[in-house]
Amino acid sequence: MITTEVRQASHPDSVRFFDTEELRQHFHIDGLFASGATKLVYTHVDRIVVGGVMPAAASITLASGKLVGTPGFLDRRELGVVNVGGAGSVTVGGQTHALGPREALYVGMGAGEVVFSSASAAEPAKFYLLSTPAHRTYPTVRITEANARRVELGAAESANVRTIFQMIHPDVCQSCQLVLGMTRLAPGSIWNTMPCHVHDSRSEAYLYFDLAEDARVFHFMGEADQTRHMVIANEEAILSPGWSIHSGCGTKNYSFIWAMAGDNQDFTDMQFVKMEDLR
Repeated sequence: MITTEVRQASHPDSVRFFDTEELRQHFHIDGLFASGATKLVYTHVDRIVVGGVMPAAASITLASGKLVGTPGFLDRRELGVVNVGGAGSVTVGGQTHALGPREALYVGMGAGEVVFSSASAAEPAKFYLLSTPAHRTYPTVRITEANARRVELGAAESANVRTIFQMIHPDVCQSCQLVLGMTRLAPGSIWNTMPCHVHDSRSEAYLYFDLAEDARVFHFMGEADQTRHMVIANEEAILSPGWSIHSGCGTKNYSFIWAMAGDNQDFTDMQFVKMEDLR
């Protein structure tokens, strides 16, 4: 079973007047992981596709259809995959790549058919997908925490000790525009990306995970002087256009996967917002 959605871009002047349900309708994604199913969300914000695939006893082939406008999903696109569930594998163009928990795979344009499988139906893999338009082909690369670019940030007194694993990144593997990584907060830390920032040249998507059933993250978005928030549960995603801040505060520590698309791949290309300018 496959479920597809299309999300239109939203102007910040309109978002100022959104209530909670409208914010969630435009920027929040839930239900990414259902047994035996695929969910794909195509957004006109930099034409990012956000998706989830959860194979059970049977493998699942990534379909294209009318969602991306080409016969094959990767005909004009590149793909990032991160497994946030049990052990599994991704077969790309006939070659199988084992993908354990918290491991990623970069798949280049034109790589062929993509098939997802779980090692055990009792503990299925959960494949989180990010896809962006591409202009050339790069090799398929498996990335683990061990070979990701690791950055330690934050301090205990500001409750934001965290480790960033840059996975699809120019220092790790080649890609056209997709940049992707994982951030893990230490026990006792609850804040990410504060002080916050925007980046007009790129959009972003977040997947929050490693959250207990009774835990939540308050995700802050909007213009710096017109902030809004949404309450996010485990394995739910957020779309963040370039004009919006993107910060989270959890009731407990958590992890999240971030992915960016746009004009460049410079991780440091961001415009910081002063704390006194937040409203």
